[in-house]
Formats: sequence, structure tokens, C-alpha cells
Amino acid sequence: MTNELNNRPLKYLFLSADKFPPFRVDVLTLFGQEMVKRGHKIDWLLQSEKHEEKFHEQMWCETRVFVGPSNEGESRLSRIKKHFQSIVLDLKVFQLASNNQYDFIQVKDKFLSAIFAIFAARKNKCKFFYWLSYPFPESSIYEAKVGTARYPFLYLIRGYVFKFLLYKIIARWADHIFVQSEQMKKDVVEEGVDINKVTAVPMGVSLDSFKELQDVDDIKFEPQGKVIVYLGTLLSTRKLDFVIRVFALVLEEIPDAKLYMVGPEELPGDMKTLKKEAKRLGITDKIIFTGGLPRPEALAYLKIANVCVSPFYPTPILNSTSPTKLVEYMVMRKPVVANDHPEQSLVISESEAGICVPYEEKTFAQGIVRILLDPVLAKEMGDRGYEYAVKYRTYEYLSGLVEQCYLKLCRGK
Repeated sequence: MTNELNNRPLKYLFLSADKFPPFRVDVLTLFGQEMVKRGHKIDWLLQSEKHEEKFHEQMWCETRVFVGPSNEGESRLSRIKKHFQSIVLDLKVFQLASNNQYDFIQVKDKFLSAIFAIFAARKNKCKFFYWLSYPFPESSIYEAKVGTARYPFLYLIRGYVFKFLLYKIIARWADHIFVQSEQMKKDVVEEGVDINKVTAVPMGVSLDSFKELQDVDDIKFEPQGKVIVYLGTLLSTRKLDFVIRVFALVLEEIPDAKLYMVGPEELPGDMKTLKKEAKRLGITDKIIFTGGLPRPEALAYLKIANVCVSPFYPTPILNSTSPTKLVEYMVMRKPVVANDHPEQSLVISESEAGICVPYEEKTFAQGIVRILLDPVLAKEMGDRGYEYAVKYRTYEYLSGLVEQCYLKLCRGK
């Protein structure tokens, strides 16, 4: 009987800040696809992304989802109502945990709701895991202090409340905590969390999503000159005007180079700021802003790249992130120029897929020029990056690591 219990698939309940249907690749691919392929049974408790009046149950990616009400209003009152609906939804964790024999309950990026889940797990004698994908408490405090928060006082209060909940309650009572990077692991340990109960799971890629590019034919031209590509959000807090100034230095060495900024602006004015910097430098005609695109179309732009860039403005908040774009570049066999950053430095060092430089315009530009002028080196870097990414950063591989951790925690296997 004991052997049968040890060999049966795990069954767990997953609460997440992601709305339904989830689109983030770590949730969609790691859990919605790979963990399901491994035979595990997942129930979700998620608030609807679109307007929804009633709580209901439906199937998604061969998993069961309990979808909660939501509204699409933009007024402050509507947003307050939406948050209240989310809290009421997560209270259903008590009912679901009582009616189902879960091996564990996992909460991702929620703080108050994690408290509900802890009590439900203890009451029903199952494990409780917490998944932290971003340092949200520290980010709120940082934005309030540097003046980028929309409501500084509210951000400050939220940051300190979430920080208390995370490190004094959630971390104390969680059976295990999953974080986004080795740097984030160090950060939470410095806050007093037991290092033995923290596992880093970096961002990865789904090779299936790259197979879709075979059917994408939107890049119908052969660009003249060398092509540099940045893929990702154009959020102002990322200080991407740095890339524009770096590119201006590259043009001094390679006048026919082109820069493609592939990605959406998160807030009105993000792209305007970058275009203003390009105009100031007189290089507007050398830069193409694609705006937001469907994922296959955005990735397709990597086909025409001679080199890809991954700049990360050095802040304590971004230092703990795990850049997806870096691995996406590597899967497309593209050499990379990145700045010193815990995760990026580690990946570039292990893979030899590019050049890692200090966050300084001249040295960053020199790294780009070096690769653009040496096609043989560029190909070698691209090939090494592909081999590394396919071996260590696919969600098929990462799901195996997560599964091993789950089994050890739940069954001692």
C-alpha cells in the first residue's frame, strides 16, 4: 500500500497572482504542460482576466481550474472591487483542501492569500510551498523611495506589509520556497530564511514555441548592414535609453548597422522617451521600434540578428531576476552582449555564448562591435549558446528538477 502511494502522481492545488488563462511562460509551460506530461494532477484557483460574474469550474491544459469573478473597470473603485473579489476567491482554498486529498498547496506571488493557504494546508495535513518569482516587497519600497511609484506612500506601506508577511510568516511556515535565481536565494537567506528550504528555479524556454517560427513569414526582407536586436519590454524603469546611446557609439565604427527594439511599452510614454533620445543623437533612421507583437512574430525578428543585447540596469531589484530573453537569444543561436548581472554572468560564463561587460556605454558598444566584425566568433558563440540552452534551460529539463524536489519534500524520494 505504501509503495502504491509513493508511485502515484502528485496532486496539488495552485493559487497564483496570474490571471486566467495564464500566459507567463513559467506558469503556462512549466506547470500547464510539462508537469502535466509527467502525470501530475493540478487544480488551479485563479481569478478571471476578463469580466466574469460567477465562480465556475472548467478544464485547461488537462488541469482543473476554479475560475473566480472579475471586472474590467479602470476606475479606482473597480480596482478595489477586483482585489476584494480575488481575496474572496482565495478563501475557497479551505473548501477545496477539505474536499480533495492534495499532496501540497502552492501559492505564487500572493501574500495575504498565502496565509489562508498555510492554515488550509495545516488543517488538512498537506504541505505548503511558496513560489516567489520577483522581489515584490523590495520593489514596492524601492519605487517609493526613488520616486517612480505612482502612489509613493501606498507603495511604501504595501512594500513593508508584504515584506513582513513574506519573511516573518510565509517563510516561517512554508515547507519549502521556490525562487527565481541563485541571487534571489541569497537575498531571501539574508532575510533569515533557512537556506535548506529554498530552491532556485530559473526561467527557461519551451522548444515547441520556437518550432512555431517555421510558420512565421513576417520578416520578408534582407536587411542591409549589421543587425542588433533587443527583445523585451520597453518599460522606462529599465533605462533602455542606455541601449540607444550604446548604439550611437556602435555606429561610429559600423555606420550601416541597424537596431531593432522589439517589444511593447508598458506605460504610455515609454517608447516616446527612447525615440526622443534617438532624435537627440540624430540616429532615428537607424532604429526600428516594432511595438508589441504576438510572441512568434517577436521571436522571428531574432532570425535577422547578427548580435542580441541584454542590458540590465544595475539595481538590487533587477539583480535577482532571471532574464528570459538571454536564453531565447541562445536558442536562436545568436551571440549575446550582456552586462554584469548575477544570472547573466553565470550563464555567459558557463555557456561561453557571448560577452559580459560592465554596465558602461563604451565597453558595451565595444563588445557589440567585436562580435559584428568577427562572424566566425559570432557563429561559435551562437552554437555554444544553443547547446547550453537546450541542455540546461528548457522547461522539460527544469520540470524534472522541480518534480524531484516535490517528490523529496512530499514523500522523501
